Amino acid sequence: MTIASLLDPIGATPGPVVLANAEAWLQGRTLYGGASALVAYTAARRAHPGLPPLRAAQVAFCGPVGERFETRVTVLRAGRNVTQLRSELVAGGEVGVSATFVFGAARAPNALHQAPAADPWPGAPEDCDPLPNPEALHFIANFELRRAQAETGHGIPTVRRWLRLREDRDGSSNLDPVSRLILIGDTLPPGSMRAMQRPGPLSSVNWSLNILDPEALTRNGWWLAETASDHADLGYSSERLRLWDADGRLVMVGIQAAAIFG
Repeated sequence: MTIASLLDPIGATPGPVVLANAEAWLQGRTLYGGASALVAYTAARRAHPGLPPLRAAQVAFCGPVGERFETRVTVLRAGRNVTQLRSELVAGGEVGVSATFVFGAARAPNALHQAPAADPWPGAPEDCDPLPNPEALHFIANFELRRAQAETGHGIPTVRRWLRLREDRDGSSNLDPVSRLILIGDTLPPGSMRAMQRPGPLSSVNWSLNILDPEALTRNGWWLAETASDHADLGYSSERLRLWDADGRLVMVGIQAAAIFG
């Protein structure tokens, strides 16, 4: 299922949606977090097309969302520069995804500080080893992955990977820059997987993100992604998420709560 076909059924008027071949973007019995967040973002954008660029979002993954759901979009506040919207995906009468999106017009800067480049630098994606995709039907099959750290198995609770949408190998995804960042920003498993004492499932509970450059592009479709656990205990992990372009420029940051089962 292409990204365009995933988004095509979402209309300008909120209401019922049926996705064709949604299983290509599933993680278990629900849409992968980045895909469901992108669907909610697209619903907001199409309902209110004149919005300024997205600056931040808070996404709650409340329950499973499959091929059938209803979109709901509510304007929380529209100010002179900033507009906040709530976009919900409702499945089976229950909210599956609830996202608050913050759109803000650019202003003359009163603070200037550039994030440092990615460190440690794993080397260019073209020079890193490719990683296999799972054989079972899973959203990760839509991506190419390459190793971006020497560590494997148990140890420091950080996961780093080069990743690229398969559709971006030839530029065919036709996604705008912000939609692409939302789709790919939650791709990696929690860094706490490296601290697990036994195998078990993990699940994202929420995702708060800040977009540093709403026009971000990268070389040959490659992005460097990282998840890192700051603290894991009592069945939950507090995770930091970062995304850099192929030259090591930070373009998006986030924080996430992950549920650790097993």
